[in-house]
Amino acid sequence: MLRTAKHSRNRQPALWGALMFPLLCTPLRALEGAMNSAPVRYVPDLRVWVLGTGRTTYVMGLNERGELQTLYWGGKLTSDHDLSAARSHAEHVSFDSSETMTNLEYPGWGGRYYNEPALKVTLASGVRDLVLKYASQEIRGDTLEIRLKDIQYDLFVKLIYKVFPGEDIICKQAVIENHTPQIVTVEGAQSGVWYVPEGEGYRLTYLTGRWANETQLIREAIHPGKKVLESRRGNTSHNLNPWFAIDAGGEADEEQGRVWFGALGWSGNWKLVVEETPAAHQVRVTGGYNDFDFSWPLQPGESLGTPPYYGGFTSRGFGEASRLLHRFERDQILPDRAHPEVRPVLYNSWEATTFDVDEAGQKVLAEKAAKLGVELFVMDDGWFGKRNDDHAGLGDWYVNPQKFPHGLQPLIRYVNSLGMDFGLWFEPEMVNPDSDLYRQHPDWAMNFPGRPRSEARNQLVLNLAREDVKEYIFGVLDKILSENKIKYIKWDMNRHFGEPGWPEAPLAEQKEIWVKYVRNVYEIIDRLRARHPSLDIEACSGGGGRVDLGILERVNIVWTSDNTEAFDRLGIQEGFSLAYTPKVMSAWVTDVPNLNGRSTPLSYRFLVAMQGALGIGANLNKWSPEDFALAARMISTYKSIRETVQQGDLYRLCSPREGALTANQYISAHGKQAVLFAFLHSQQYVRPLPALCLRGLDANALYRVKRLDEKVVEQQPVLSGSFLMQHGLNLDLRGDYDSTLVILERIE
Repeated sequence: MLRTAKHSRNRQPALWGALMFPLLCTPLRALEGAMNSAPVRYVPDLRVWVLGTGRTTYVMGLNERGELQTLYWGGKLTSDHDLSAARSHAEHVSFDSSETMTNLEYPGWGGRYYNEPALKVTLASGVRDLVLKYASQEIRGDTLEIRLKDIQYDLFVKLIYKVFPGEDIICKQAVIENHTPQIVTVEGAQSGVWYVPEGEGYRLTYLTGRWANETQLIREAIHPGKKVLESRRGNTSHNLNPWFAIDAGGEADEEQGRVWFGALGWSGNWKLVVEETPAAHQVRVTGGYNDFDFSWPLQPGESLGTPPYYGGFTSRGFGEASRLLHRFERDQILPDRAHPEVRPVLYNSWEATTFDVDEAGQKVLAEKAAKLGVELFVMDDGWFGKRNDDHAGLGDWYVNPQKFPHGLQPLIRYVNSLGMDFGLWFEPEMVNPDSDLYRQHPDWAMNFPGRPRSEARNQLVLNLAREDVKEYIFGVLDKILSENKIKYIKWDMNRHFGEPGWPEAPLAEQKEIWVKYVRNVYEIIDRLRARHPSLDIEACSGGGGRVDLGILERVNIVWTSDNTEAFDRLGIQEGFSLAYTPKVMSAWVTDVPNLNGRSTPLSYRFLVAMQGALGIGANLNKWSPEDFALAARMISTYKSIRETVQQGDLYRLCSPREGALTANQYISAHGKQAVLFAFLHSQQYVRPLPALCLRGLDANALYRVKRLDEKVVEQQPVLSGSFLMQHGLNLDLRGDYDSTLVILERIE
């Protein structure tokens, strides 16, 4: 029988919502007063780093073995008295090693470490053992760099931490550096690990789905073992999104409860491993590149960087977690972060014309869109090459001379004369076998020699990991943008990778295709934006297949889903809002019946779409005069509230998952306007809805209340914030698919 250690239940001295008890053997300095407000600090006597935001603290320290150890992540610590030195976890038995029980900040796979590693390598000698110890540090304002080194080889990992104090967000990244004289093959590279307080009873929230059913919210208990969320498809994917939230005790709701959350900024193969260790009941989330089919040989002197991995904490529930992420995305991620702009009202002609586009037909639609108040007219697929259906033309990015004998400029000038900007659809990463490009360069498509080239939607994937393919795509897009006044492009991707071979690359480097492809997509977009600074870009992949914080650094908006059916969209948009700001959520009004054969009122469809960046995709040639009149009123109303919707704070009041009523409230950044959207799926037994209590208002302020349909809200047109939050509003929704919009203006 094995003997257990004498103090087998000795926990590491970390503060998880309580106190960090100082080690008696550690020389402590006198700790006086409140904790320094600098975003990054090093406390030399304790050998700990403190990363502080407005309302949170993250603490790491060096233990007695020279390992970098996570000590605390949670609410704000206000005094240095709360800090303690790091100490490795005592070994429980020989099966539960100290290394495995200790919360290593960036664990390599080596020694006796058995949990999910952050880094796995094979050295030229065949050694696969990696043990990382502290080497050096550098603090630059809100950025901390800590270098770790293997105990024998000159293999370094630079950990980069950036603190965003105003948004309560911290970013982790890693750079693996090979300073050995031989090749080091990286077989798994993660950006970092987020640890929540040691304990049991945690709950995981994540987003899953499929085409036309994206961002469906899942909540489940975390149990010992690993839960892997990932994409192996080449892009972010519809099936899972690289975002997570964990709440303590499974008791958090929209307004209260401790919630830890995180997201990866990467648009290719990614992986999040949610792990509860059976021995210590320690919950952690490791995230970065997906190590499936991954290999990266590092030559001497080369390095490999990982994607940004963002994390945050709040004690105010899932609603505040979302609002923090929304602010962070608007203030720190989006391309217009320095000079924010509201998204224009868009019309896209796809559903009206599909591939049957020509100058005359597009002008007719443009006239009708302009009369509604549309600000951006986008022509979709069918304008290029021999593109009369989805079997041909992809890759041939020249204007079809039969459809547009004088090029695009006459149409663009006409659209501009109507007071609208012009946008154009592209699918740059794809090629049809029936295209001039494929006939000239069949080797440019991903392939394994002698193996099938499987088509999806009659197309193959161009290998953008190749430099020549990257330069071709940049060149043709830059040429079209330089020759035409194009304000906006919709960048689509209508299939995932298949047979991801790269036979021209050295065998050892062929698995780099997954990463280099995405990096080159990023580079093309970055270069286009640099060459055309006023250009707006929409990311699309058959709907929500490419939505993440990596692409959002480069695009202004994302296509949420190909499913524009209004009732379905309430659920899709709710899940989307958990992780992403409504400002980037493209939301269209389309014709009915839609995908499910369901018909909803036009006003209902507009109000659903007005909760994000409003677009219209309907066939205007079939609308009645009454439809046009209603649409014009809705668009005018939207323009009066869109700054609040796109730049304000979102409060999810009633979920479509939990009952017949869905309600969302937005409050402007300055607090002067609040907007309430409410939707009734169906009424039963002539039962009226109870009053709906609002949130986030100034209790002492007065608000003028107006309902879009001009029904009486209350006897008083002016109500106090206290009344609206404590008593609430009677919405008077009845029947099936009823909806309303309530606008509240604060009286100064």
